[in-house]
Amino acid sequence: MVAQNQTISTAKNAFEKLGAFLIRYGLVLVLGWIGAMKFTAYEAEGIKTLVETSPFMSWMFRVFSLQATSNVIGVAELIAAVLIAIRPLSAKLSAVGSVLAVFTFLTTLTFLFSLPGWEKSLGGFPALSGSGGFLLKDVVLLGAALFTLGDSLAADR
Repeated sequence: MVAQNQTISTAKNAFEKLGAFLIRYGLVLVLGWIGAMKFTAYEAEGIKTLVETSPFMSWMFRVFSLQATSNVIGVAELIAAVLIAIRPLSAKLSAVGSVLAVFTFLTTLTFLFSLPGWEKSLGGFPALSGSGGFLLKDVVLLGAALFTLGDSLAADR
């Protein structure tokens, strides 16, 4: 019985470590990939409606072109990804990256409310438009960013 409990405990620890690794570096992969995509005309065009309907981000189009706006967002996402990734080197900088990611996902989640997103042809709520459904993943990414923030803050002590 003791050996079985030890085996379960060892497996639990291994799964938790693997899960924490995948949360951190999966978040880095997503932020980095999406951030790099922002430098393409395709992605810039893809975020146009999201940004122009956002009460928090629409001002960017008064200051920057569509591509420049997309590039600024991409730079922020890439910086967040790099900072989160360097947790083994600097927990403090990693925490800063996690804060950037938290703000990124809080901002993108507001698009759910500013988009003309409930799909009337499918019966209205809860049927989301393509963009709305795509944004739901940001709830999980926000959770991952909060996890990495907590982990980095705990390691910095």
